Amino acid sequence: MPKMIVSIDEVVIKELQLTKDRTTLGRRPYNDIVIDNLAVSGEHAVIQMNGSEVVLEDLNSTNGTYVNGKAIKKQTLQNGDSIEVGKYKIKFVGDGVTEDFDKTMVVKARPQTPAPVVAAAPVASAHVATGSFPAASSAVAGSNTLPARIKVLNGAAAGREVPLTKVVTTVGKPAVAVAAITKRHHGYVVHHVEGVGNSSLNGRPITSDPVSLKNGDLIELAGTQMQFVQA
Repeated sequence: MPKMIVSIDEVVIKELQLTKDRTTLGRRPYNDIVIDNLAVSGEHAVIQMNGSEVVLEDLNSTNGTYVNGKAIKKQTLQNGDSIEVGKYKIKFVGDGVTEDFDKTMVVKARPQTPAPVVAAAPVASAHVATGSFPAASSAVAGSNTLPARIKVLNGAAAGREVPLTKVVTTVGKPAVAVAAITKRHHGYVVHHVEGVGNSSLNGRPITSDPVSLKNGDLIELAGTQMQFVQA
């Protein structure tokens, strides 16, 4: 089944399988693929499936829709095509093609409470799935040294820790406030991914520009407080 993989600054934030004949993309919350960014029109583009053919059509958006760097009005998609909408990139993966990319770990709030949980699998749709919150030791089997980790400071999950074992870990509440923590050669950095909710690092707003993290830094996303710990 064909799918779309949404990313920003090479950070995968959403994945959606195309199961409908008509899939909409835009900033408004009723779209199938919601991209909460002012560069994206409320109803930006539509993806239509006709048998094995997948066609992308721009809906007279303000900033246009680009495929492989070229502005398009309507175009049939081929496996591997890169769609650009504002600062976001969407990779089209054709039917029956296996995509090999690093699974990301997502922290978000349970619907009932503001406390974040971990999704153990990659995002399987435009909406992030929830799962259980594992103990820190579960991700470091065979090692006596804990990796850098995020410790939850408030809410029902206060005291729980999320090991940063992946290259990229996204934290927050989708469509409210989401940030990405990326592991680099020199350490870890954090930057804003999506949402307009309050997000801060040591009391200062988190922006799209990556900022280096150091042991003890305090991150707040949509009311959830976390601490970056690097032993």
